[in-house]
Amino acid sequence: MDHVIWRERPDLVNPLLVLAFDGWNDAGDAATTAVDYLISRYDHHTLATIDPEHFFDFGSARPLIQLDDERGRVLEWPTIEFGWLTLDDGTDIVTLRGPEPRLRWRTLCEQIAAVARELGVERVISLGALLAEVHHTSAISVMGTSADDELVTRFNLRRPSYTGPTGIVGVIHTVLAEVGIPAMSLWASVPTYVPNATSPKAAHALLTELVETLGLHLEANDLSRAASTYERQIDDLLEADEDLAEYARQILLASVDDDESHPDDILPDLDDVDGDGLIEDLEQFLRDQG
Repeated sequence: MDHVIWRERPDLVNPLLVLAFDGWNDAGDAATTAVDYLISRYDHHTLATIDPEHFFDFGSARPLIQLDDERGRVLEWPTIEFGWLTLDDGTDIVTLRGPEPRLRWRTLCEQIAAVARELGVERVISLGALLAEVHHTSAISVMGTSADDELVTRFNLRRPSYTGPTGIVGVIHTVLAEVGIPAMSLWASVPTYVPNATSPKAAHALLTELVETLGLHLEANDLSRAASTYERQIDDLLEADEDLAEYARQILLASVDDDESHPDDILPDLDDVDGDGLIEDLEQFLRDQG
């Protein structure tokens, strides 16, 4: 673990590792928001960080200049951080949170797996969110996947069937399987027409599924309220923008089960809609509302 900088090494008992990365696997910031919310609800401690020098292209993931309480300048580097907390039932949780790196993914994932083994991690749960043709008012279903036979049976998960380009989460799961640490993923869907707006609705869905998987009861009323506000903001824009309303309507109708008959709902070709322009209008609206 040449690149791991330890802060403390607590005596954890069969901890679970919950992880989320910014970037390709985190549409609408849903996964990282869910983990951040969990962290905010418990007494969370920094356990270790990974030296960013070896894994980030600082031209694309730039360090930030901040001011401390005395107005002194502080340089903050992109950070991948391990933390830990203890749930109400005594379960130890290790968290892993950070931006998706640009460099040396396999080395990084081997470092993560080594930390997990040293801490005696029993199981890994990764959170993710992907863009999909879903409507912003539709209920968000969370899909759970795993390549581990025991976890598939225990939690009624799907076996992953995706092939193609992957993000850091896909690499981590492969490396964890190689060293014998069982892992599962929880995935939420975010509407394609709001790709860069933070989705508290998807975050709430992920958090709900996570705490159910952990056997935990956790009220997240503030996150639920934020989800309702998110829907209302988009509704307000749809009322004011006929083209965007039609674009969203097409996505909603396209999601209807093929077995259902809707003779009046004949959809125009999506190619006739300026999707990029509508998305830009929506994102600007949400920024103004924030």
